[in-house]
Amino acid sequence: MSTIKNYFSLVKFSHTIFAMPFAFLGFFMGIFYVQKSTAAFTNGFDVIVSYTKANPFMFLYIIGCMIFARSAAMAFNRYLDREFDSLNPRTAIREIPKGIISPTSALRFTILNSILFVGVAYMINFTCFLLSPIALIVILGYSYTKRFTSLCHIVLGLGLSLAPVGAFIAVTETTDLSIIFLSLAVVGWVSGFDIIYALQDDGFDSSHGLWSIPTALGRKKALLFSRSLHVLTATLIFIAGFQFGFGILYTIGACIFTAMLIYQQSIVKHDDLSKVSIAFMTSNGIASIVFSIFAISDLILFKIN
Repeated sequence: MSTIKNYFSLVKFSHTIFAMPFAFLGFFMGIFYVQKSTAAFTNGFDVIVSYTKANPFMFLYIIGCMIFARSAAMAFNRYLDREFDSLNPRTAIREIPKGIISPTSALRFTILNSILFVGVAYMINFTCFLLSPIALIVILGYSYTKRFTSLCHIVLGLGLSLAPVGAFIAVTETTDLSIIFLSLAVVGWVSGFDIIYALQDDGFDSSHGLWSIPTALGRKKALLFSRSLHVLTATLIFIAGFQFGFGILYTIGACIFTAMLIYQQSIVKHDDLSKVSIAFMTSNGIASIVFSIFAISDLILFKIN
């Protein structure tokens, strides 16, 4: 059990809370998108029941893809950054620097999860199977970006944005403008809060040749950049809802999500980083879960045709 706990800690499994709700939303949007072009139903529950009977394992496949892809990405990031992590007082307590998990074991864990991800993608459909290597290139490639570009935060956002669009494609084998807008919102959301998180290491990154928005622009301008991304995020969230034809519950969820963005931006100052953890984990976790619950409820309760 301790070994499992160590690997859960290595990949920060609790942070799955950020992207998983958006994957669920993409999944349900896909179901109703398919229903739109087929038979009519009397209520949203019938839509879900009908799809589940025809595809009983799809939901589990999507969860599996999310877990395996994210675990591969996080383990590889820890493997690649092990030397920097050992030098940074904030990260020296991580599993590889402390010797709890060896670099070789972390790399093997990455390979195993990558294989499982591709395997489950194959079980979903051939389209997902063909796209799975591209997804791996993005999520694993992110780990290199901090070495050559300050836009590494955008690449991280792009990686997490694959969750909703990937789940949508799993159901529909196609895309829609609404899911593209939603995924772009995830890019802005994740990039914005990752910039906030990176403020903690701006001094270390600068002295060790690592790139980030805070090291490139300084804390004040980095926060402004983060806020601009979150304004874009909120805008895209509402556009996605309008494009897909969501109703009042989605709008309420989008307003709550926007309020949480405003909250996290308000509690972090360039000269006071004491509340970065609250801004990063608590507010974003709440925002993701609450928004997705409202949006999915809107689909089930109101979006019949």
